[in-house]
Amino acid sequence: MKTVHKLILKSYLGPMFLTFFIVMFVLLMNFMWRYIDELVGKGLQFSVILELMMYVSGTIIPTALPLATLLAAIMTLGGLGENYELLALKAAGISLPRILRPLIVVVSLVAIGSFFVANNYVPYSQKKMYGIINDIRKQKQTIEFKDGIFFNSIDDMSIRIEKQHAKTGLLENVLIYDNRKTNGDMTTTIADSGYIRISDDKKYLLVTLYHGETYEESRNVTWNKMSSLRHHIFDRQDGVIPLEGFSMERSDTSGLSSSKTKNIKELTVDIDSIQNLVDQSLSTFNNRFLANSVFTYNKELAYDSLDRNERHIINVMDSIPLLNRDNMAKVVDNALKIATNARSYTNFDEESTKNNISQLYRYQIEWHRMLALPVSIMIFFLIGAPLGAIIRKGGMGMPIVISVIFFVVYYIISITGEKMAREGALDSFRGMWLATFILTPIAVFLTYKATNDSNLFNAEWYLNKYKKIKGFFMKNKKSDETATK
Repeated sequence: MKTVHKLILKSYLGPMFLTFFIVMFVLLMNFMWRYIDELVGKGLQFSVILELMMYVSGTIIPTALPLATLLAAIMTLGGLGENYELLALKAAGISLPRILRPLIVVVSLVAIGSFFVANNYVPYSQKKMYGIINDIRKQKQTIEFKDGIFFNSIDDMSIRIEKQHAKTGLLENVLIYDNRKTNGDMTTTIADSGYIRISDDKKYLLVTLYHGETYEESRNVTWNKMSSLRHHIFDRQDGVIPLEGFSMERSDTSGLSSSKTKNIKELTVDIDSIQNLVDQSLSTFNNRFLANSVFTYNKELAYDSLDRNERHIINVMDSIPLLNRDNMAKVVDNALKIATNARSYTNFDEESTKNNISQLYRYQIEWHRMLALPVSIMIFFLIGAPLGAIIRKGGMGMPIVISVIFFVVYYIISITGEKMAREGALDSFRGMWLATFILTPIAVFLTYKATNDSNLFNAEWYLNKYKKIKGFFMKNKKSDETATK
């Protein structure tokens, strides 16, 4: 059996690693395609893009592992069945569960390891990924001049060029308004031509102008002094202007916090805290609305005098029709004020409670997602291995088709359950485990069929069954016609 187990493991581990990295590559390219607009034109260093791809790869491991497990299981068992190796093992008296025993051990270890990856590495990767994306979004685009249009991406400066030569980068008829001085002085520069580019470290703007004029307007704030204007003509002028926001500035990611950047221990603590906030919000809403708005006064009883010795209890509702017009207006105005305040308090408390509940749902969803990942890996294996033994087709053709179909079904069910849990239509447990509840019976059914050598995907077997059923009904029909005659 050791030789058989080595053969099974060797046949499985190769496709497992291959399919895992293929799926990772596809999902990574999908991410890069979604964010291509934010990455292009920023002049990012290759090391930054490589670092971003590394952290993105960490975040998509929980998606890639189940699909890779399913595809590798179908390929391995399908290949063994196609080469009649599986048939030879069964003929030797080895059952399918015994054949799959080493693979079950390996997949179980992978499933357990996936939990620690999802619990420790994925939140760290999420935090780093969000940090890099935020830094890229804060970074300004590279300088791109358009003919006849002012470029205003540099603070307190406006640059206009009439024409730019694409090959040489030469700018014609350059106009620069410079308002960077804190005392209010403005400098206007006009040049026949020149070059403007960003330094390699993106910290400075390098300006070289030819055949132009500079006007410096000095504005004095004292009332008895007039502004002065200085004029300077030059053949060549070089300038270095400090820039902000064009270089990649890395920010501290320790302050980034969300449901996706926490491990299961932190999620548990946060869920308890948020649950307390929800309870407090509901309690505050009830007390404020009922005590301060609805039951501010007794709607039936009041006193007819401020003098404690002379006042008598009267029915407020009966007294309202007896009021004169002015007092009636005062009562109505007071009621409207109370209603308006009640509505304001209600809207504020409702929005606060909704935000707390929505945050609670998100944290609960992530908590269950970490626990559902190892189970989903085992279920996908128990679906893929029997399917491979039944269809008996290896390679990358039929296994990929079947794997994609099952994964799409799983993904749709998971997204549906997660959406319902996020909206509160289902609790987080049922929403996040909905796909597991649906696919588990399918895995048990396929395992049973594969163990008993079922003809589940044999078209000829279904055709023979159809002919037998059809023949049975035709025979009964002829018997009924004979009896009628």
